[in-house]
Amino acid sequence: MRFLMFAVMLAVAVHSFPVEGQEAAPATSKSVKPGINKVFLDPDLDVDQWIKRFEVESREVFRARIQIVKQLNLSPGDRIADVGTGTGLFVEPFSEAVGNKGRVYALDIAPKFVDRVGKIVDILKLNNVTPVLSGQDDIRLPPGSIDVAFICDVYHHFEFPSASLTSIRKALVPGGKLVVIDFERIPGKSREWTLNHVRAGKATFRKEIEQAGFELVEEAKLPALNENYYLHFRRK
Repeated sequence: MRFLMFAVMLAVAVHSFPVEGQEAAPATSKSVKPGINKVFLDPDLDVDQWIKRFEVESREVFRARIQIVKQLNLSPGDRIADVGTGTGLFVEPFSEAVGNKGRVYALDIAPKFVDRVGKIVDILKLNNVTPVLSGQDDIRLPPGSIDVAFICDVYHHFEFPSASLTSIRKALVPGGKLVVIDFERIPGKSREWTLNHVRAGKATFRKEIEQAGFELVEEAKLPALNENYYLHFRRK
């Protein structure tokens, strides 16, 4: 796994040593939902368990993955950050969409997920994919290094959304695209699991993102999405 070791070392280097023109992320003040990521930070994380939960037809974004990738409208040469890549569901289609001249940064805070993506990269020879171990308040990518940031069923796991969004905005080129897919949280309509697990609804998340320096371009309606919404923002 020489490629994975290099990727993780790169991630640590980017985080530990200032890049010219890169500002440090603002100090985090208080978690908006303490402990929500505890299971993913567990050194004994059972990756197979999460593959069975994430990569099954019963999961809406898994069923909708082809529509989601098409809606992103990626072009050859694009650089995309898959923020919270998890088990790597979108890694292969993103790699194909951006081509040899593009780049996919598969980011996650869970070392074991990063390790799995590294194995996928090696097995499938995805030479344009770089796994990166990110932080809970910083995605650890240099300024202007990506054209697209993709956050699928992950935004509600941001413990420090303001700091995380600041780091995403810095990593994006001016006018870059931010896509957020997350659960509709509507009391009386959404599942009990969603109401208990997701801290806020679409309007709150949209406001947080706009306050971080993004503007809403559209809310795309994908036929395969019922429990989730798809928001497309532009970096100001």
